[in-house]
Amino acid sequence: MHPTPPLFPWRLILASASPRRRQLLQGLDLPVEITQVDVDETPPTGMPHEDVAEHLALRKAEAWNGQLADDQVLVTADTTVLLDDLLLNKPEDAADACRMLGLLAGRTHRVVTGVCLRTSTGSHSFADVAEVSFAPLSAAEIAYYVERYSPLDKAGAYGVQDWIGYVAVQRINGSFYTVMGLPLHRIHQVLSQLPSPR
Repeated sequence: MHPTPPLFPWRLILASASPRRRQLLQGLDLPVEITQVDVDETPPTGMPHEDVAEHLALRKAEAWNGQLADDQVLVTADTTVLLDDLLLNKPEDAADACRMLGLLAGRTHRVVTGVCLRTSTGSHSFADVAEVSFAPLSAAEIAYYVERYSPLDKAGAYGVQDWIGYVAVQRINGSFYTVMGLPLHRIHQVLSQLPSPR
C-alpha cells in the first residue's frame, strides 16, 4: 500500500514561536518548516480593533526576509481578544492576566485571528472571528490558572486548550481552532484556491 499523497503541492513555512500553531498547522498533512519573525505588535493609532489581527499578520509576513520557492507558502498569524470596545492583547504580567480574566468571566467576547499566506507571487490575508462565552470565575480560580499555566504569551490571558477552557468555556460560536490561534478551515480553503506552482 502506498501512502495517500497530500491534497496540495505546497510546503508550508510557519513564522511563529507558538507551539500551538505549529501543532495545528501540521494537522493539515503538509510539510511544515518553522521560522520566526520579530515585529512591533503595537497597532496603529485609530485602527478599528477588528482589523488589528489581520494587520499584524500582514506585518509579520512583510517582515520575513527569506526567499520562497515556487511551492512554498509562508504562514503568519495573530490573535486578538475583543470585549465590547476593549482590545485585550498579551498581558504584561500575572496581575494584568488576572485583571483580563476577571473582565472576561461570566461574559461573551470575540476572538479574532488574522492570517496571511504569502507565496512567491503574492499574498492572501483574512481574519476569522469566533464568539466565546465564559462562565463566572472566582478570584481563586483565576489566580490558580494564572499561577499554574502562566498565560502571559496569550491574547486575553488564556489558552482555550488549557484548564481554563475546560472549566470556563460554556459556548463557542465559530471555529475552536480560530480561538486556539489558527483557523485551519480558512487556510485549507485558500490553499485549495492557489494556482499550482510551476
